[in-house]
Parts: sequence; C-alpha cells; structure tokens
Amino acid sequence: MPPPPGASPAPARTAPPAKDPAERALGWMHTARFLTTAPQLEFLPPHEHPEIAFVGRSNAGKSTCINTLTQQKRLAFASKTPGRTQSINLFSLGKQGITDAVLADLPGYGYAAVPKQDKLRWQQVMANYLVSRPNLRGVVLLCDPRHGLTELDDILLEVIRPRVEAGLKFLVLLTKADKLTRSDAAKALSIARLQAAGGEVKLFSALKRQGVGETALLLWQWTHDGEP
Repeated sequence: MPPPPGASPAPARTAPPAKDPAERALGWMHTARFLTTAPQLEFLPPHEHPEIAFVGRSNAGKSTCINTLTQQKRLAFASKTPGRTQSINLFSLGKQGITDAVLADLPGYGYAAVPKQDKLRWQQVMANYLVSRPNLRGVVLLCDPRHGLTELDDILLEVIRPRVEAGLKFLVLLTKADKLTRSDAAKALSIARLQAAGGEVKLFSALKRQGVGETALLLWQWTHDGEP
C-alpha cells in the first residue's frame, strides 16, 4: 500500500555489514580447544584435518603468541622455565565443536638447561614430525628479532625446505616487535625475508596486538584453501 500523501517514505532496508575477514578469522581462532598431548609421534592421533605447527626457540614467545591468537590466557602453557614442555600439544579449531583444523604446539628448542640427550631426542622427533606428518599444511616459526634466526632455526629451515618447495606454507613471525624501533623493525624484516626460504615474514607483538589479525587471517586462508 502506498504511503499517504505527505508522508515520508519508509527507509530502505540495508544488509548488515559483512564481517571483516580478520575479525572472522580471530573468531575462528578463539574456538581453539585442547585435543591431546603426545611425547612421541606414534601417539599423535591420525586425522584428516589440515594441521599448522608452531615451532621456535624456547624464549621466542611461542606460547604467548598462541594464547594471543586464540584470545585465551592459558591454552598454551607459558612456563617461566624455558624448555619445560616436552610434548607435542594439539588443539582443535572449528565452530560449534566441529573440527576443521588443528594447531600443533611443538616443544621449544635450544634451551641450555635441558639435558643434551633430551635435546637430541626432541630434535629428532621434531624433524620426523616436520618431514613426515601427512596433513601438515603450514609451519609458523617464532623468532625474537633482537637475536635473529639462529643456527638451530637454520637447521629447521633446511629440514622443511623440500616440503616448502612442494607447497607447504611457511611463516616467520618476528615476536616482541614492540621492543624494536621503527628502523630496527624494518631491518629485522629485511634480514628475515632473505633467510625465510620462500616463506612469509611478519612482525608480531602480543602487547601491542601488532600483526594479530593479519596472522589469524593467514592461518584461516592456509586451512580453508585460500578463502578470504
């Protein structure tokens, strides 16, 4: 029925604004929940979902990064004693309890107080995981840019290089970026890009939330075939 003479027309209905892709990805990351822990590869459950592994030195801020991305304070245990974690921890991702991806938190490496035999054992476990885990979709390497990529990081890069060349996604996250000046941050990015073996490099700060949305979106795209 047309409006009466002199009446203002009814306002047109508009569709609700589309959710920002990074915001949607962060909502997805917030669904993370503990799945299992495994001291050896044979104890990892087989599954068909894409898996993303977080790796890095014991003091690189790996647990803090995972907790920041998932917006959960204690999902990944951040011990005050680096090198304490000695298992692979898996976390499910997916809304309404339906898993569509898995995060793998690998033990930090390079901490001097860990006995040598434990270091050697975990280097081998991590190498086997990175080389042989069939549904591994991507690797996130955490690095403190004030120290740069170390010899152990370079060894890890060599381990995954064949898989990266075959299509494995790879990201170097330069953590604690809030501790860098702008010029130091630019320099750290340039150096890391030269060393990243074809992977992406981003600055990340849990304190300033720098790079959080960008990283969440990238992980979403890795596990959802590039869907924006």
